[in-house]
Amino acid sequence: MTFRSRVIAATVAAAALAVVLACFASYFTTRNALLHAVDESLTQASQQAVGSNGGDDHFTGSYTELVLANGQTIPASGVPIDAVIRSYAQGKSGQLLRTVKIRNEFYRELIVPLPAGSLVACTTGICQIKTTSAQLFVVNVTGQITELRNLVRTLLFVAAGGLLLALALGLLLARAALHPLEKVTNEIETITETNDMRHRIEEGGVDELGRLRRVFNRLLNSVENSQTLQRQLVLDASHELRTPLTSLRTNAQVLSRASELDPSDLRQLTNDMVTQVDELASLVTDLGELARGERSEGAIEALRLDECVDECVDTARTYARIKDISIDVNVTPSTVQGRHDRLIRAISNLLTNAVKFTPTGGQIHIASSNGTVIVSDSGPGISEEDQPFVFNRFWRSASSRALPGSGLGLSIVAQVVSEFNGSVTVDRDPMLGGARFVLTFPTSPVDDEDF
Repeated sequence: MTFRSRVIAATVAAAALAVVLACFASYFTTRNALLHAVDESLTQASQQAVGSNGGDDHFTGSYTELVLANGQTIPASGVPIDAVIRSYAQGKSGQLLRTVKIRNEFYRELIVPLPAGSLVACTTGICQIKTTSAQLFVVNVTGQITELRNLVRTLLFVAAGGLLLALALGLLLARAALHPLEKVTNEIETITETNDMRHRIEEGGVDELGRLRRVFNRLLNSVENSQTLQRQLVLDASHELRTPLTSLRTNAQVLSRASELDPSDLRQLTNDMVTQVDELASLVTDLGELARGERSEGAIEALRLDECVDECVDTARTYARIKDISIDVNVTPSTVQGRHDRLIRAISNLLTNAVKFTPTGGQIHIASSNGTVIVSDSGPGISEEDQPFVFNRFWRSASSRALPGSGLGLSIVAQVVSEFNGSVTVDRDPMLGGARFVLTFPTSPVDDEDF
């Protein structure tokens, strides 16, 4: 079922329910009013008869008679005496109001039981009935029933007309209400067919449809930016891959003449190829890390930032010993919300970067407290002109292009920080003179016993 059909069906159903309820309410209100008036007249007749001890048995608009326990009526009449009337005449308690049909006419009956010894009016005056009996009050309601039947037919016509009117209005309202939505749908289909993510939908007013247009435009912005970043990533990756692949191809061609090379040249050629393969592997790993986007998989949990720093420092010292670089650590316990592997990757990238640019015998200092990690080194640092670009993908300063690396490490750091609503800045360390990176993450409160 289409959305238009659902709107029409809902409109017709609501109108039908309202019409049916109104018809039922009208019918029962009229019926109760008519029968209530008749019942009131019968009740008043019974009260007057009891008050007069049966002195007068004729009342305007009604007929009364006495029914004995054996079913005999006084005076005799043509009113059928059924088992219900006899049961009251034989002593059943309470009163009964009912509608009966006698000779194609409708009557309203009131049955009032009388105990044994009751005084009632008779042809000789006042008589005492030794057995139980019942007094029967009858009034003709054929006219009222006929009016009610006419009312039912009228209400059926009204209900049918109301349903037809609701259907017509539902069609008109659905067309008018869904026309703007159809226009938006057509525009979206056009975007889908042309794949033109630069197209934007006219936002319109502040109603629900306008909100839908604005949300969809924001979605288009996100998709367009994502496509732009993907294209740029592919172009940058292809550019970065071209150099090591070309070098590998050249070295492989030279290696095909290995018998003509000196052992030292062959060893150097093999080492170069291993280094180039390692660079390619590192580049592919970094590209995979960036392709994960700003939201990685896995549950976010409370992490001890100081323990993560200690874990990264233990790994970094393995590489720092080769260049005789000392790493000073000053951490205090703090807890942040994040994912362990992503947080470790960001801190490790900063330490790896520091080891790479710190000269032999240099120094690296790392501090952590209150959700902040500061990594400083005694290397050449980053100039103020280059600082705005260091977190861009594949960006490398002129002084670092000769060094191994893909230029993606700091981009991954920025991505991790953005994922966990943190921040990262870079400047020059006033003590060591090299670069200083400051990572800041929102802290998470924990119990003291966790420390």
